[in-house]
Amino acid sequence: MFLQRLFHLIENTHISYNIKHYSHLLRSTYSNSYKVKMGEEPRRKKPFAKPVEKIGTHNGVFHCDEVVGCYLLKLLFPSARIIRSRDDKVLKNCDIVIDVGGVYDPSTHRYDHHQRDFNHSISTVLKGKPWKTKLSSAGLVYCHFGIDIIRTILGDKCEEDLLDPIFDKVYEGLIQEIDGVDNGVPMFEGEPRYHITTGLSSRVKNLNSNWNQKDFDEELAFKKAMELAGSEFEDRVLYFSNVWWPARKFVLLAIKNRHIIDEGGEIMELSQSVPWKEHYFSLENQLDIEPTIKYVIFPSDGVWRVQAVSVTEKSFVLRTPLHEKWRGLRDQQLSDISGIDGCIFAHGTGFIGGNKTREGAIEMARKSIENFKKELSEK
Repeated sequence: MFLQRLFHLIENTHISYNIKHYSHLLRSTYSNSYKVKMGEEPRRKKPFAKPVEKIGTHNGVFHCDEVVGCYLLKLLFPSARIIRSRDDKVLKNCDIVIDVGGVYDPSTHRYDHHQRDFNHSISTVLKGKPWKTKLSSAGLVYCHFGIDIIRTILGDKCEEDLLDPIFDKVYEGLIQEIDGVDNGVPMFEGEPRYHITTGLSSRVKNLNSNWNQKDFDEELAFKKAMELAGSEFEDRVLYFSNVWWPARKFVLLAIKNRHIIDEGGEIMELSQSVPWKEHYFSLENQLDIEPTIKYVIFPSDGVWRVQAVSVTEKSFVLRTPLHEKWRGLRDQQLSDISGIDGCIFAHGTGFIGGNKTREGAIEMARKSIENFKKELSEK
């Protein structure tokens, strides 16, 4: 499996400090973080007593949550028919019912969220998950079937260690948005300066009939909505599986090698540009890195970037911004003031800069760290 191969690579890499110690820490902290211990089988949905033939939801105006929910269930039960009705007698004969019926009962596969007393979030349905946004039918289906859905999409490429991280990322990066929009949960306090009208929920909504539209085929529109939403869902799963997660090994190895790049261990070098930030902060907490890393350097389009690390993953506040006197300068003017050859630019906020060479990028980071520490000592 992916992590086992990664741990083997780490433990057989010969560098100047005890890398096996970090590998041991990563094994244990990974297991604690995702509740899946090495060698254990991740949770699987118990099989149905009989084949799933009918998936019920309401007819009329459709929303993103039941559209996504139906698409996900069709991935698991491709021969099942979608029955759209509000007639209790019709819905009673369905094997699974979502977003209608006024009942949430996983034992009978009823997944509605419109009840007055319904206040479930993923944190109450799946203990240990942190998100507290009220669930819609999309979130309910995802909570109860998500692991098997991801396994179905990834097929033979699916590695068991990957399931929980991908499950979490897809919920945080897609399903939670659908839950929040459907339940009217605001993203923040106060009035927004502008509104987002191109999100998935809006695009699904726009496939409904207009007030003055004639000859509208509601069932065809619902199928189009399922295709639209399903394509986006599968794209997210494949991105997090094939792009986001593999970047973790590059970040981990860069952390291990940081003392080779910089004696103080405050500069990290990535061998290529990868989505590093979330992985870094996760690993920083797990590995208890001290001192914390202040800069990341990496090659990009034939030159080198030097990027300042923020105080937290989501923050715009930087631990050590680029030297104040460099900010906003470019090319030879920047090289003259910094005393570093090959400078390309320093962003006006000090969060990123560029140099023609790896050595120049490292020197930009080192001098910025030295200047920042000097300024702190003089205060």
